[in-house]
Amino acid sequence: MGVIPMTDKMIGITETVLRDAHQSLMATRMSTNDMLPIIEKMDKVGYFSLECWGGATFDAAIRFLNEDPWDRLRQVQMRAPNTNLCPYFAGQISVNYTSYFTRNLVKLQRYSKID
Repeated sequence: MGVIPMTDKMIGITETVLRDAHQSLMATRMSTNDMLPIIEKMDKVGYFSLECWGGATFDAAIRFLNEDPWDRLRQVQMRAPNTNLCPYFAGQISVNYTSYFTRNLVKLQRYSKID
């Protein structure tokens, strides 16, 4: 097996811990205040993006945590100015298990600076 030469192409890594980790471990019940202390450190790692929204995060923020999911995005964005924010976007589970008009939802995400 030979050596494969490296090129100038970069591989972008998306960190999913802000959405998927606590979704799997704690049913998406991690509060925004629990997340905020690590965000600035994550921003310095050099990830291509942080997946911090989508799936059950929107619904759980409102229903179980009594939080504004849009405010969570703003707070994460303020603490991670050098990293793209990425939603988990898969049809009905994008917001709260309801089929919304996709273009309007994407516009709201763009307005909220979700990359």
